[in-house]
Amino acid sequence: MNNLAFKQETFRDDYTYHNSPEAIRRFPYPFDKDEYMYSVNIEPHNSGAPGSVFEHAFDIDEHYVAECHDKALTLKQDKGRYAALPHMMDAQWDFLEMTMENMAQDYPEQFKLTKDGNNWTWKNLPLGIEDSFVFGDASTLPMEPFEYMGRQVQGDYVLLDQREGTLFADAGFITSQADWSLAFDIGMSWHQWHAPVPRMEQLGVLERGLKFLLSLQQGNPVRRTNWTMTINPRLDTSPEHYPQWGPDRTTVTPENIGQKAHLRVELQTMFRLPRSNGILFGIRAYLISLEELKEYPRRVKRFHRVLSGLHPDLQEYKGIKGYLPLVVEWLSKYDDGETLPLGTQLV
Repeated sequence: MNNLAFKQETFRDDYTYHNSPEAIRRFPYPFDKDEYMYSVNIEPHNSGAPGSVFEHAFDIDEHYVAECHDKALTLKQDKGRYAALPHMMDAQWDFLEMTMENMAQDYPEQFKLTKDGNNWTWKNLPLGIEDSFVFGDASTLPMEPFEYMGRQVQGDYVLLDQREGTLFADAGFITSQADWSLAFDIGMSWHQWHAPVPRMEQLGVLERGLKFLLSLQQGNPVRRTNWTMTINPRLDTSPEHYPQWGPDRTTVTPENIGQKAHLRVELQTMFRLPRSNGILFGIRAYLISLEELKEYPRRVKRFHRVLSGLHPDLQEYKGIKGYLPLVVEWLSKYDDGETLPLGTQLV
């Protein structure tokens, strides 16, 4: 994916976002069977197939420039989307080092990093950024290290501090969250910030996930996927801006649901950080419309079956209950009842 062609597109207002055929093919489809309920579904975040979203530690794709621009717009509207408690500075430098080194290594035509001891120079060619700074000295950067690189990487990021036998969300750069608030969750423990999610405690998923992450080792990152839906390809579906996007749910009709309804998949990655011993939690959102989804028949058939049997609690939690019947009806036209093998393969 080094020969990237970055698109000029929008994730708000006129919504010009769309996926190229290549982006549709590499979309991280999350359903490996015909039903869905929570699972930890964690696997090693090893280098995946060339061209896939799993190829590199941090996926950069055709939407990179537009997503970074959308981040900047959201931050301009609401500076509270970035927050870092004072004791998280070592973790901030961990994040800067990890993102710079991986991006420069994996996308050398777009990003350059040179080092002379603690004197570093970073070049981001797609965004036209070039800065020289002293690693470890935040005063030599135009902003805190976490915010500086958070603006230049697709997706949202939370820095988790490990103490008292649990994890605390003590820093975050969140501009494309699916209906949750950094301002509300900052400083919360693992169980506190997951409290609104239905049935996780009863199913034991919450405790298993925490136990796994507490044992996460440096150099052995892991990943999982999560999903929801949005009406229109909007990245910022935050509670703070609900008046801007909430009413979109009432605009869908049988005629436009294929274009307006989007499956939103989060590729969640977790890395143990070397200096701080914290955990970097990445939340990268990918969007695909129902019309784009049906380019691969197995995807649309399985999605129809998943939604048809989705537990009412999950329908409510994911905010899709109101328009779900329209989506299921639209998808049903493309489901011939074929028995599908387990897995997410396209054919």
